[in-house]
Amino acid sequence: MSLAYIGLGSNLSDPQAQIVAALTKLRSLTNCSVEAVSSLYFSRPMGPQDQPDYMNAVIALCTELTPIELLNQLQSIENKAGRVRKDNRWGARVLDLDILLFDNLVMNTERLIVPHYGLKLREFVLLPLAEIAPNLNLPDGDNVLGLANQIEKNGLKIHSQLS
Repeated sequence: MSLAYIGLGSNLSDPQAQIVAALTKLRSLTNCSVEAVSSLYFSRPMGPQDQPDYMNAVIALCTELTPIELLNQLQSIENKAGRVRKDNRWGARVLDLDILLFDNLVMNTERLIVPHYGLKLREFVLLPLAEIAPNLNLPDGDNVLGLANQIEKNGLKIHSQLS
């Protein structure tokens, strides 16, 4: 079994309901089990500011899937939620599911980069990740809690607990 950390985000079509529905689908994936779930956070959008604020969370997922198989499952969940992929990388979206980490793997392919390329720069990833895995070290040795304590919060705040 491998341990993956997945970032969940939404800012369209009732974001909290989108994240709760995605969590339910993640819990039902074959050969996977959700081991930890962060709180739900409000965050400002990256990129264009003419869009609603986001809701974000991070989960720990034990899986027998390979990274690409997991990516395929995540993209299927996004597509069923109504995700439309556009050229605008930081535009509004119904659902965004990102593989942040997969064990201690370092991978850079056309379809998948692990650790996620923006992990260390995004408060809406680092703080929920540090909430559920404060002792976690990234493949380069950086500690998640140490990074979370140093990053600018940019108005990030806890909205509620997920379960």
